[in-house]
Amino acid sequence: MASPPTNPKAKINLERATVLLMEASPQGMDILVQVLNGFGVRTPLRAMSGASAMEIVKSHLLDLIIVDAQLSDMDGYDFVKWLRSSKIEPNCAAPVIFMSGHTQVSNVTKGRDCGASFLVAKPIVPRVLLDRVIWVARENRIFIECPTYSGPDRRFKFVGPPHGTEGRRSDDLPLEVGTANTPNMSQDAIDSLLQPQKAQL
Repeated sequence: MASPPTNPKAKINLERATVLLMEASPQGMDILVQVLNGFGVRTPLRAMSGASAMEIVKSHLLDLIIVDAQLSDMDGYDFVKWLRSSKIEPNCAAPVIFMSGHTQVSNVTKGRDCGASFLVAKPIVPRVLLDRVIWVARENRIFIECPTYSGPDRRFKFVGPPHGTEGRRSDDLPLEVGTANTPNMSQDAIDSLLQPQKAQL
């Protein structure tokens, strides 16, 4: 996924993409490989443990990482934290799609805060996973590095989906600024909003 297509309707060819799949269950890994093969990925790299995934990160250039929350020797959250802080360029900034069978708000927040690009609920629905793969291929979020967090900029909740795709929230904002639906505010109204107001106790 070297460079996102400028045309939102352009197809994304995953034949040459190097994708690391992390799944502890042999059956789950087989399903994931079949799904990625269906997307066009020729030879995904497989890791059933965090240790084997770390070795792959050190020895291959990766375009995408799909990681399960529960690995055989560690949890996926810790792996993503390790990846983001590893300084192994360019893999430390590779897009990460996190898979979890537990999608309560605390786990979604934990996945976001460890540096994952997106969280997908298990069992995997191929269409949803493909949508997320296309989304991360086209997104242009800034990569943040600071003492408390490394990963894609988390401040994008209300920006809306990438251009050319439909959002899943009713309050997603469009990326383009359209024509005003109501009359513009007068300068007096704008000035009154910017003036300090005395708090009413």
